Amino acid sequence: MEGKKLLITDTILRDAHQSHAATRMRFDEMEEVLPLLDEIGYYSLEAWGGATFDSCLRFLNEDPWDRLRNLKKYLKKTPIQMLLRGQNLLGYRHYADDVVESFVDKSIENGVGVIRVFDALNDPRNLETSIKAIKKYGAGGKCVCEAAISYTTSPVHTTEYFVNLAKQLEGMGADNICIKDMANLLLPFTAFEVVSKLKKALKPETKVHLHTHNTSGTGDMINLMAIQAGVDIVDCALSPLGNGTSNPATEPLVATLKGTQYDTGIDIQKLLPLVTHFNKVAARLEKDGFLNPKVRKVDINTLLYQVPGGMLSNLMNQLKQAGQEEKLTECLAEVPKVRADCGYPPLVTPSSQIVGTQAVWNVLLGRYKTITAQYKDLILGRYGAVSGEINPDVTKMCTAHGEEVITCRPADLIGDEMQTLTDKVKADGFYEKEEDVLSYALFPEVSTNYFKWRKAQKTGVDSDMASNPDRVYPV
Repeated sequence: MEGKKLLITDTILRDAHQSHAATRMRFDEMEEVLPLLDEIGYYSLEAWGGATFDSCLRFLNEDPWDRLRNLKKYLKKTPIQMLLRGQNLLGYRHYADDVVESFVDKSIENGVGVIRVFDALNDPRNLETSIKAIKKYGAGGKCVCEAAISYTTSPVHTTEYFVNLAKQLEGMGADNICIKDMANLLLPFTAFEVVSKLKKALKPETKVHLHTHNTSGTGDMINLMAIQAGVDIVDCALSPLGNGTSNPATEPLVATLKGTQYDTGIDIQKLLPLVTHFNKVAARLEKDGFLNPKVRKVDINTLLYQVPGGMLSNLMNQLKQAGQEEKLTECLAEVPKVRADCGYPPLVTPSSQIVGTQAVWNVLLGRYKTITAQYKDLILGRYGAVSGEINPDVTKMCTAHGEEVITCRPADLIGDEMQTLTDKVKADGFYEKEEDVLSYALFPEVSTNYFKWRKAQKTGVDSDMASNPDRVYPV
């Protein structure tokens, strides 16, 4: 296939530090080099969404909306990209359509130029509202709608399955199609096959964007094979926070393609000051205990057990808390069985946590002696439709007390929420802008704590220090 210039999205401002350091990079650690990043010539900079929203509120005392607006002040040439979990937005449940629409509206209004939207189960119904909203509020070139297919392997997840899903998402209005290989399960030759078939099946103007990690050590090879197959864009991360559980490093790929038909056009010399800067940031993150050097190493368990790095950590923590760390191998062997029973969902948030926790309970207490509420909801269709067949015996156990399996779009069962949420935030005295309502919708407790802190900064009065009856400081 004839080559073409490769476009790069750099994830240094989001997925890179989410994968390596629990999303603990502060805005002040970005601000100095944002003008330099803007001049590199990237397709986009992934800088918002994912876990950044929660982390800003919960750990960094930052308003995520302020971070977005501040990013936009500096990034004048390069689109800001965000990751959105469809009907889940950035939270951990399905939200009403009016919340989804408002969130997309405000994200674009405050500076997002590319929205990558995906569903953990690859259920297109869970993407309908967000895609429509992106096309509505991003019209006229304001925002690109990039729909992602969550890549996984199973008897039902064939290349044909992914091609058909991509065509369906394109038909719904997606400008780009992303192959989201969040667990680094996509192998190089398979990447060539999938990209080749997508390029043939999709419209010429539809860009194919590849997102992989380097957890199992195959990320660079995946990218290179995909490039030869005609992929339009790949995700990379500057080397201080690249590789390992993060995305493949940017600089080696730029150097590899220089002078070839795929040349990115990026000047590697301009990357060097950025590398120096983010090396310092990485050192700070490691010093503060957020960056474990182990995340930079190859972990072949990803391929053996199809368990993403974050899911593996969760399994180990759950077993440690139970004093049963020696049963890790049993739990890893149980994960594929539990996944098969619930129709082979891709293992990404929240399905990875749901399947992993049920596997732990099965090993510790006996198979399905206890079924978690979340696993039951997955079986009952409350997260959406899975691609495979669900074990009828497990369904029988989950409906033993009269529960019903739903077949409709889960969000159809949720009434409008925005007005009620707005009234609540106003009644609590925290309302400053509509974005506050959206923060509260996603993380009620966490955002309330942040609002209290914000108010204290402005008034000089810490409400938590006042007595409840008198609302006065003790002396």
